[in-house]
Amino acid sequence: MSEDPEKKIVVDSDWKTQVRQEKEKLQGETSSEASSEPSSQPEPAPVPPAEASPSPGGYALPKPDFTLLISMLATQAFSALGQIPDPASGKIQKHPEVAKHMIDLLGVLEEKTKGNLEAQEKLALESILHELRMVYVAATQGT
Repeated sequence: MSEDPEKKIVVDSDWKTQVRQEKEKLQGETSSEASSEPSSQPEPAPVPPAEASPSPGGYALPKPDFTLLISMLATQAFSALGQIPDPASGKIQKHPEVAKHMIDLLGVLEEKTKGNLEAQEKLALESILHELRMVYVAATQGT
């Protein structure tokens, strides 16, 4: 193989300037389009994925937090105590052993998070545990 001594390599050292100019041009076009089309509704602020993410059903899921966790466990316990109909069958079914397990899980959360909860979270956990325990005692006294 023979090399051509006349061959020159041309390096475009101005490519960064070109890219910057193209970006500025695109930004200028987008901002002029946005300002020329007045919207009757303000644009919603972007929601970070952790706060709300679309579910397969198309609705936004709630922000994950401690009160959501305890309400999920409490709902399961109330359902197992026959306070809420089974979502699948629509019938009221009692499963005291499942209810006790859910109540115990909430008790574990109370014990393990002691001193680390905000006042509102602590109050929510204490009140839901008290209510669930009272309903559990009432539901299991006759059996």
